[in-house]
Amino acid sequence: MNKQMRIPKTMIEFTPPIYQCRRAVEPFVLDGNVEKEFWAPAQFTEEFLDIEGSFKGKPRFSTKAKMLWDDMNLYFGAILEGDEIWATLEERDSIIFQDNDFEIFVDPDSDTHCYYEFEMNAKNTVWDLLLTKPYRDMGKAVNSFDIKGLKSAVKIDGELNNPAAKNKRWMIEVVMPFESLIECAADKRRPEPGEYYRINFSRVQWKVEVTKEQQYQKKINPATGQPYPEDNWVWAPEGVINIHYPELWGFVFFTEEQEVYSIPQDEYDKWELRRLYYNAHEYYDHNGCFTTDLCLLKGDWKYTIEPVVEITKNTFEISCPSKDGKRELSILSDGRTFVRSRS
Repeated sequence: MNKQMRIPKTMIEFTPPIYQCRRAVEPFVLDGNVEKEFWAPAQFTEEFLDIEGSFKGKPRFSTKAKMLWDDMNLYFGAILEGDEIWATLEERDSIIFQDNDFEIFVDPDSDTHCYYEFEMNAKNTVWDLLLTKPYRDMGKAVNSFDIKGLKSAVKIDGELNNPAAKNKRWMIEVVMPFESLIECAADKRRPEPGEYYRINFSRVQWKVEVTKEQQYQKKINPATGQPYPEDNWVWAPEGVINIHYPELWGFVFFTEEQEVYSIPQDEYDKWELRRLYYNAHEYYDHNGCFTTDLCLLKGDWKYTIEPVVEITKNTFEISCPSKDGKRELSILSDGRTFVRSRS
């Protein structure tokens, strides 16, 4: 086993998508239809790409999403094009990605820890859970966690589990109350205009074939006797086949009117700290310890920050001042990032 792959480094640049999330202005009726008046103020995201990046080619089917918010809820809508509309799982908190599914990931404070995962299939069976931190950082999934007040619906343009029908797409709506989401927010409060959550979406699409009985089944690779790997199409590519890289998720800004917000400089500096985090773990895998030698950690990458590295036998903290000198940005060996005022 190659030790340096313990925490695989993503090779893509820090160019996460940005979404200006408008306020809802119409009353909401949950029915799965994303083409009703309620959704008119919301723009669609860019069409989803392969999880590794655009170099993998265009996905077989188009997927795009919308978001809105009000004082109580964060609303999600998505359209999943394609004629392969099938689902089998019916029990809540099943491992939904064993079916074709749609997934939502929400990190309210952009520290990459304590974030929400939500999955649903075309039967509107859901799986919601809390991640203490990414699996690469020894995080645990709290499967017993339920998003309080969660609501979801599906609308199918075609017929579920019938390959002979004129299937075109399925649409979803999901409502997540801020009452639950703020549990992982920095100040345990609802967002204000101009603030942002880190969010990503994923669509899992299995390769299927139609049986003689006119039913879908996963296509089997004769060389392995197992189903072919699923496709993973996402809003914000990760550069690796792993959605649990929250540092690369999109920025969703909460807006009142037509404001347009951009990624704060602190987040770019945190990305440079993240590069050092990858390199520090790679060094540990090769040498059995961490190092304070920045020449060894930086490699050929040109950094704009002035980092300081502190280590113990099995941990590290890498920090740097913000560009205006008013804050200190830090990343820990378990991947959590945080910002504090400088005294």
